[in-house]
Amino acid sequence: MLPGDTTSERKTRGAFFTPATVARFIADWAIHSPSDAVLEPSCGEAVFLHEAGRAGRHKGRLLGVELHSASAAEAERTLRAQGIEATIEAGDFFLREPTGNFDAVIGNPPYVRYQDFSGDSRARSRAAALRAGVSLTGLASSWAAFTVHSALNLKPGGRLGLVLPAELLTVNYAASVRQYLMDHFKSVGLVLFIDRVFPGVSEEVVLLLADGFDPSGVNGTDHCDIFQVQDAKALNDFAVGRKWAPRSRGGKWSASLVPPPALEAYTAATMAPGFDVLESWGDTTLGMVTGNNKFFTLTSERVTELGLTTDDLISLSPPGSRHLRSLTLTARMMDELAAAGSATWLFRPSTPSAAALRYIAMGEKTGVDTAYKCRVRKPWWLVPYQQPADLLLTYMNADTPRLCTNRVRTHHLNSVHGVYLRSEVRKTGVDLLPLASLNSVTLLGAETVGRAYGGGVLKVEPREADQLPMPAPALVESRRKELSALRGRVGASLRQGRLLEAVRAVDEVVLVDALGMSGRQLSAVRAAHAEMAARRSARGKDARSDD
Repeated sequence: MLPGDTTSERKTRGAFFTPATVARFIADWAIHSPSDAVLEPSCGEAVFLHEAGRAGRHKGRLLGVELHSASAAEAERTLRAQGIEATIEAGDFFLREPTGNFDAVIGNPPYVRYQDFSGDSRARSRAAALRAGVSLTGLASSWAAFTVHSALNLKPGGRLGLVLPAELLTVNYAASVRQYLMDHFKSVGLVLFIDRVFPGVSEEVVLLLADGFDPSGVNGTDHCDIFQVQDAKALNDFAVGRKWAPRSRGGKWSASLVPPPALEAYTAATMAPGFDVLESWGDTTLGMVTGNNKFFTLTSERVTELGLTTDDLISLSPPGSRHLRSLTLTARMMDELAAAGSATWLFRPSTPSAAALRYIAMGEKTGVDTAYKCRVRKPWWLVPYQQPADLLLTYMNADTPRLCTNRVRTHHLNSVHGVYLRSEVRKTGVDLLPLASLNSVTLLGAETVGRAYGGGVLKVEPREADQLPMPAPALVESRRKELSALRGRVGASLRQGRLLEAVRAVDEVVLVDALGMSGRQLSAVRAAHAEMAARRSARGKDARSDD
């Protein structure tokens, strides 16, 4: 570390220095000849170039590019001290026109989240990615454009070896990067780690090993080669990988984390006629956005205190989703929530009463009307309306996404999603889908469709929820009698917090009896779900310990 270069400053610019074992592995993989031309973008102190030129073995061109001038100078000094002939350019990699004359591009691109990656830096990165026809959204972190711009510096047939966040596998904004890699490389390898690679950094990483660059995008690949190792030290014992093909080149690569026996059973189940996705049942949408829940969501006690009328209010599933972990939200449950002081009312007067007008004035006095979502609507106090959904879907989950039948026909906020069932499957869905969805294939699918969020929570956005594997309507209806008989038993298990006990009961009806899944297949799927959920939870604990 450079004197005066603090951890905070490195984090701001996304610099996480790579262990020498990882840099050596990538350099050895990517460099085929001592005469290869090698580029390390965002080189920091050039650990990859050090590995490329160690022991004086490399005779070809070695170039590093580094934005941080002090790091660039230090890299050049240490390379020379070791007798390594390399050039370090101090400057912005995105301002460097891609040359297409390198045999290998290796390195660890900076990781700056979109919240901190803004202004001219973001504009330059997006323009660089567009040179390759890759359009990145405003949610893209810095590594995404670096990956694409790095590839453009390769000769035809060249190799790209990068340390990347595991976001590559999971996030929606990386779809165009995944597509680009599979379109433009003859082979794409991914090295996955069980343990963390960077001490003190909670971000999970993968090694991208992309070989055979094809600028035309004609000779790509339809699969990835997956390698899994315990940690960076285990790279010395590299084993033969396995082939894995995503459903589409731009689709999520999360399923690559599923062990082969489980993936085979999972794929067979989800491709069978008895399974489909949640989108086949209906539309999943975000809930209503108030702009200020503290003002707009009200308890019964507060409603009485303000003197509001029933015309000033609509019923509301309280913010959050803890109360939606059962199969059904009923009128009795809503009464119990209200009695416990939960906010079961939404302030939404179409024609405000005198009491409502006083409350609106109170909101203006305290500045509620100046909040972004409030000030952009007219009038500011009229929350955009949504019809009550047939089912409510939790989207921030410690365990797994849950469907809950909205029997009471109450409204919901954006702390949960609403599922609006197609008319021809509404009765089946309302009666049985929350129950039928509690099966091991759907639970494993949720781990591959959603993504781990802060604290190890599994987050599922509406577009991701559309792809949740679900028993198909015909299968659920064909097992109506058997599933209905399970309702009391499953409900009791859920009330006692025994989710997996409930899942085992549903598995027997949905997966074993209806789908014909064998005991070996079911065990593999259950084990894979447990492994992925534990991995997510452990990462969450690591992140909390680093805060």
